[in-house]
Amino acid sequence: MTESPTARKNVIVLLSGGMDSVVALHQAHRDHHVVATLSADYGSKHNHCELPMAAKQSELLGVRHECAQLGFMDQLFSSALLNSGGDIPDGHYEEESMKQTVVPFRNGILLSIAAGFAESVGATGVVIAAHSGDHAIYPDCRESFMAPMAEAIKQGTYEDVEVMRPFINMTKTEIAQRGAELGVDFSLTWSCYKGGDIHCGTCGTCVERKEAFRDAGIPDPTEYLA
Repeated sequence: MTESPTARKNVIVLLSGGMDSVVALHQAHRDHHVVATLSADYGSKHNHCELPMAAKQSELLGVRHECAQLGFMDQLFSSALLNSGGDIPDGHYEEESMKQTVVPFRNGILLSIAAGFAESVGATGVVIAAHSGDHAIYPDCRESFMAPMAEAIKQGTYEDVEVMRPFINMTKTEIAQRGAELGVDFSLTWSCYKGGDIHCGTCGTCVERKEAFRDAGIPDPTEYLA
């Protein structure tokens, strides 16, 4: 944990519309004052599925929702996750093939934008939902990245903006359990990287979603193709 369990702050939440960030939003709403949520349209294959979920979850909590337009990432970066990239691989999230879905330095970019937004709206904390399951393939989800990035943001803002990463040592199963405790409607979240009308059920993030609900003993409200 990077935050005091008793210190209530004005925060913004990086909100993709996926399970993890939605649970982080609901937890932050319980423990802090959420000034706004911030999403990003960076040209991923599933942005059009995730972003409405982010907007809806923000609306349910009465929180301002903003979306940064980052189309340059789709134009300049190489990743299967982007519209400009190749096909999304199937398989488990931690398999070598899933490295194809890494968007280079995505969290570095999003945290930088979030820091500026936070300081502009009077927030002193930025909540990000990176968790231990991300560590295997995403270098910018690891604490070895988060800690120096957090220090840079603190040093680079007048209000010493704090990067709050409450799930950094938690599994997705534990996040699902936390969400159930908080009353999160998981049907209003999106995971599938392929961006179809229905979750594919076979890409890494769909497999991880299934496992999280199963291992947490929570009913999975998701419709899958497979």
